[in-house]
Amino acid sequence: MSSVSKSSAEETDRGTEPRELGSASRYPPEAFEMVGEGVSYSIRKIHGPETVLHQKLTQFVEQHHLDWEALARLYDNGELPEEVASAIDGIGGKHKLNRHISGRQLCWGLREYALKRWGMMARLVLEHWNIRETMDLGRIVFESIERGQMKKQPGDRIDDFDSVFDFTEAFDTVFRIDPAETTRDVDDGRN
Repeated sequence: MSSVSKSSAEETDRGTEPRELGSASRYPPEAFEMVGEGVSYSIRKIHGPETVLHQKLTQFVEQHHLDWEALARLYDNGELPEEVASAIDGIGGKHKLNRHISGRQLCWGLREYALKRWGMMARLVLEHWNIRETMDLGRIVFESIERGQMKKQPGDRIDDFDSVFDFTEAFDTVFRIDPAETTRDVDDGRN
């Protein structure tokens, strides 16, 4: 399964400065900010909050230029320092190491995040930022990856974001009122 994760603010503070692209993006900075916040929201929703142990493991992985699969192999082979192996046990085992999410999961998470943040105006806000389809979300993610603000796994493709849902249906039908459900008489104030 392809997946993507956000580089945390802590990573930037530790010296992984994002590379800025010129003003060539078709999306404004607010769109990138929203997607970054939405990635964090989606990861927490799927994997739960990041623990201190996981943060320490992330730091170990970065310092030793490993990926999560390599860390899991070292764990299986008993080749890790005791404190690192204990941290892996503490988070629930090696299957809990990778906090990446798929492009599809991210699209649905971003939808939920936008609806919580802007309610009935969510689609209009996104359209104002040139985000009109799920592929636009993918373009922002992959541009963020190019900037060094997000990471991807080898199987990740921009096509993972293609036609995940229809924007009008996904954002507008949530707020439609079914006339059949509103059959009670309404007091018009003349009584």
